[in-house]
Amino acid sequence: MEGKASNTDLTTPAQPISQLPQQSISSTPTLAEVLKAECTEKGTATEGPLTNPACQADDDSEIVKWDGESDPELPLNWPSSKKWQNVVMVSALTFVTPFASSMFAPAINQVMAEMGTTNRDIGSFGVSIYLLGYAFGPLVLGPCSELYGRLIVYHICALLFILCNVACAAPLTIGPGTVADCFRQEERGRAMAVWTMPVLLGPCLGPAIGAYVSRSLGWRWNFWLLIIVGGFKSSAVSLFCLVFQQETHPLTLLKRKAARLRKSTGNPNIRHVDHATISRSQIITTSIVRPIKMLFLSPVVFGLSLLTAVAYGTLYLFFTTVTDVFASRYGIVTNVGLIYLGCGCGQFAGLLILGLVSDAIVKRAAKGGEMKPEYRLPPTILGGSMIPIGLLIYGWTAEYSVFWFVPVIGTFFIGFGMITVFTPVGTYLIDAFPMYAASATAANTVLRSVGGAFLPLAGPRMYSSLGQGWGNTLLAGISLLMMGMIFMSLKYGERLRTHPKYQMKL
Repeated sequence: MEGKASNTDLTTPAQPISQLPQQSISSTPTLAEVLKAECTEKGTATEGPLTNPACQADDDSEIVKWDGESDPELPLNWPSSKKWQNVVMVSALTFVTPFASSMFAPAINQVMAEMGTTNRDIGSFGVSIYLLGYAFGPLVLGPCSELYGRLIVYHICALLFILCNVACAAPLTIGPGTVADCFRQEERGRAMAVWTMPVLLGPCLGPAIGAYVSRSLGWRWNFWLLIIVGGFKSSAVSLFCLVFQQETHPLTLLKRKAARLRKSTGNPNIRHVDHATISRSQIITTSIVRPIKMLFLSPVVFGLSLLTAVAYGTLYLFFTTVTDVFASRYGIVTNVGLIYLGCGCGQFAGLLILGLVSDAIVKRAAKGGEMKPEYRLPPTILGGSMIPIGLLIYGWTAEYSVFWFVPVIGTFFIGFGMITVFTPVGTYLIDAFPMYAASATAANTVLRSVGGAFLPLAGPRMYSSLGQGWGNTLLAGISLLMMGMIFMSLKYGERLRTHPKYQMKL
């Protein structure tokens, strides 16, 4: 404990122990094992009341550790109110960036007319290019959150939101890490559902508001409004977070604890567990490479990331074409933004169901034994089925101009399917790779964002050639094929995570 910092036992010389085997990405270590592995990679170990028995920075250094697994300073042991306070604030930060990603979609026709172009590919890319910032951001922001802590990255990126979209990826990348910091495996499902809601609900509300703004004030006001909203977020919301949000990254908290102990004891040799001799540039380089290696060398990470990439691309393809569909086939122009709310209502319904049953499914499957990450995936079967059903309803009813509310029902199923795929997959990656949760999430975000950026570019030509009916039937078929990734992970996920063939040095 910190109160024992003045005890003479703290200066007992550290005794090295044998080096541990290298950590593989398939492991599901406890916090102690994570800290031990971090120190083992540095080739150091130490003993003592305030030291981790796996660590030693040098002959005279003492390594600060948690005061047991029930240490109240460890975010996993915080009161529930404090945990949820942090999750809600991170979710609020998360909402604005997906909201901004699709707000421009209803104004595509206005912009094309003013710019004198009829190229629909350019119009679609005007919306989807925003997502390329999501693809690049995780590779930088994830490592920064591990190196400097999550809180400082949230605050800096909130201020940078107005200037560039790369910073928009911060809450999307680091948010799952905050959930993992605060909640144990059997509690994460509900928290991840709350965090995922703004990720998917934002893109549905964005066009609804964007359509009204562009019609009433002109398309440029969509961007002025985003600056205003971004400014509000950067000031009011960030100020609120600055006052009430706490750092949750365990190693950053240990770093601060070590600094307090050095100050209170006057002992300069007290170090935190992540004290390393390698440079920060080397740490960042390794952290940037790690998500890429996980994406292409781990079958589970690649398969589930490909699934979410196709789903996300389908969602944004829908966003970039729905205005034309309802304007040309139903004559709905003035209130076309409200059509997007069908998808949003489906996502909200999926959120409620996941929040109620996701953790219960895991506990029931475990039957009091080990909680395997694969127990998170059964809801994705339902979600993966709803997406093609929704696409077929939407496509064929729009093709034959059936009453406008019927294709909106199709969008409800699409939205329901999206959230019941995205949320369990995100939670699964955290549970399956706890030591490298940020890297696994970054890998998923990169491929998902690339899919969201480029798949919509195929939309105008596909619908021009096939029509709404067969075009959406093609997308439904691809979505059904992607369900193979779900069944692969359910049946072979544990084997693929633990098989020596797929282990790598990270």
